[in-house]
Order: sequence, then C-alpha cells, then structure tokens
Amino acid sequence: MDCEKQTTEYKSLLKIRTGDKGFKDLSVTCVALANAQGGRIFIGYDDKKTENYHLVDEGYLTNLGVLWLGTAKQRSSICYPATVQYIVYDVLERKVRKEEWHDNRLNPKELLLDIEQKAVELTYSYEFPNGLFRKQIRHYHPKLVRELLVNALAHKSYTISSDIMIKVFSDRLEISNPGGLPLGITKNNILHAKHRRNPNMIELLSALEMMEGEGSGYDLIYELNAMEAKDPPMIESSYNEVTVIQNAEIIDTELLPLLDFVLQNYQLTQKAFTAFGIIAREKKVLSTRLSAILQLQEEDRLRSYTDKLLKDNIIGRTGAKKGTQFFVNPQLIKNAKVNLKTTLKTVEPYVLRTLIMEDLRVHPKSKISEIAGRLPEVDLQELRKMVYSMVDVELITEGARTDRRYALK
Repeated sequence: MDCEKQTTEYKSLLKIRTGDKGFKDLSVTCVALANAQGGRIFIGYDDKKTENYHLVDEGYLTNLGVLWLGTAKQRSSICYPATVQYIVYDVLERKVRKEEWHDNRLNPKELLLDIEQKAVELTYSYEFPNGLFRKQIRHYHPKLVRELLVNALAHKSYTISSDIMIKVFSDRLEISNPGGLPLGITKNNILHAKHRRNPNMIELLSALEMMEGEGSGYDLIYELNAMEAKDPPMIESSYNEVTVIQNAEIIDTELLPLLDFVLQNYQLTQKAFTAFGIIAREKKVLSTRLSAILQLQEEDRLRSYTDKLLKDNIIGRTGAKKGTQFFVNPQLIKNAKVNLKTTLKTVEPYVLRTLIMEDLRVHPKSKISEIAGRLPEVDLQELRKMVYSMVDVELITEGARTDRRYALK
C-alpha cells in the first residue's frame, strides 16, 4: 500500500461498504445535528443544497470515513491513523506517567474526549485570594486545551508515521503533531494566515462544535492568554513536525483583578480584549511592538484592536506614528481599585529627565548602557532619546561615539 499518496479525503484503498457496523450510528448523529440547525445531511452525495463531509465516495468509505466510522481493525489499515502519546514529567523533567492511544478503537471525537478525561494534569489550578474567597485559575484554560488538541488532530499529516505527542511539564505544555506548517504559514503569521491541510476533517469537527471556525482558533488562544495575563504560545516547526509550547506561568498576578474588572464592565471585541491584555502585561508598549506581537504586517490594521479601547478611555496613547505608545489609563486602575505596583515604564518625560539628572549627579561620566542598568524598568529607546535631547542643554559629552559618556553640564 502506497501510504504517501493516501489522504483522508480520498477513497479508501480498503473497499469498506457503507453498510458496515458504525456507519448508521454516525449518519444518524450527523442528520440530527443538521436538523437541529434547520437543514439535512446526505452523507456521500454531491448536492449543492446539502452538507457533504466526504465520508463516502461511490458507496465506499473514504479514509476520512474509516477514521470516523470504521472498526479498530479497519482504522489500523490506514496509513496513518491518529495515534497519541500523553507523557507527564516532574520538575526535573523525569517521566512519571504515560498514556497511549495506539489501538485505533476510537473515532476522532471519542479520542479527544478520552484524552481530556485522562489528562488530569491539565486540570490543575492556581489559587489566589479574592476578598473572603479564593479564586482558581487553571494552568491551562479548558478551551485552550481543547483548541490545541483539536488543532493537532485536524492539522496532522496523515501521510507521516508518527504520533501526536502531548508532553506536560511542571511549567509548560507541549503538543506536537506530525507534519510541518503548510506552505505560506509561519510562526510569525499563524494568527491571521489561513490554510486547510485536511479541509473535510476541519469542516466535520467544526460542525460537531469541537473546534473554532476556520482561521479563528489562534484568535481564541491569544484572547484566553490575555484574559489570564499569560504569554501567547510559542511555535516551533520543522519539515516533519509542528510543536506548540504553552507556558503555565501567570506573568503578573496583580493584573488579574484589573482584567476581571474590564471583562465585567466593558463590552469588548475579541481583538480589543486581546490587545488590552498585552498592553496591561507590557505596562507600556510601542505600537510597532504591539503590531509585532499581534502579527500585523500593516500598522493601520492595529486600529481595529485599539480604537475601541481608546474610545472607552481604557487605555491612553502618547507619541505619533511609529513612536506611538499605549498604556493602561491610570483612571481605570483607580476605578478598578487594584493595587498595581508602580513602574518606571509609564513615567512622564519630565520625570524621566529628572531621573537621568539625578543618576548622573551620583554617577557622573556614565555611558547610556550604565544609566540603563541603574534604571532597568525604563525603556532603552526612550532613555536614549531623552539623553540625546538633553545634550548641550543639561548634559555634556566626553569620548568617541562608541565610548561616549555623559555628565551634568
């Protein structure tokens, strides 16, 4: 059997008739789902007025049909069915527990639900004080876990002999699926670029409400991380494998009450809340950096993320064009009654000027890098820009360009 030419949408090389056990049950489920949405499904018939998930071709199950409707023996004959390993590691990254799904007993939906049931480590939570009560935040939001698992199943290359790997470490979750990123998709544009490796698998999973619609999965992942003050996932891709790495760490627990306040008191779009979460996490962020985090190629597109926040006075803005910076509105912090730590990232220019002068009074003839080392929270670009503007006014220079030092005039 030539496995390399076999894809899930093509007719199965095994001639399994649709009358075999299992087909009737799923066809009834699909019809019930369609009827609930006001329509009908005729599996295997090309009809512009009906949904066709390519489970059947000319009376025979396709490879996709075998995955969903076949028996364990029939699935085992496909090159290559969905197989999964779930491995848990301790703090020293020693393997402590392992689950495997290699017997092909389950269809994709059953497989997903079984993984979620047995992956108890993915349900662990942090606890934080919340007035008289305790607030729990899971290491990994359940919707995020579902989306990552479904993505691994939906975008797996079924022509590569390898397992979907789920690795749970003390501080992160790593999910790998066989097959590199599709042509044109990179880790720097995955938030907006669209490509369907297994389109009929994706349509069926979406119809069964097991995944977000096409192109919206990573939008949801970014939003969920923004809600919990976490970094977005990192993506590593090679020719044969894609790995998504999601850290469990909450970057700043003091942000959680502020994020909850905004969620409860403002009607924000997914884009707006994602942008707010990033701005709150960064304290103060240049528009160019915010665009890079959101994988926006054109800065004009950033307005769809920030305009609502600016209109509702949730964030503030300083500077212009590429020097534009966004920060959380201090009045919002006051209204939310949260006790955020003071940071030098958001100081006004006149305060930064005073800090530089005081630093050079104590440490004359210093390089910019030395000043930055003593003011670590101040953005280096802002610091450099301010020092340059003070030369010949409040400061004098000494030395060549590569070794220039500054002192009070």
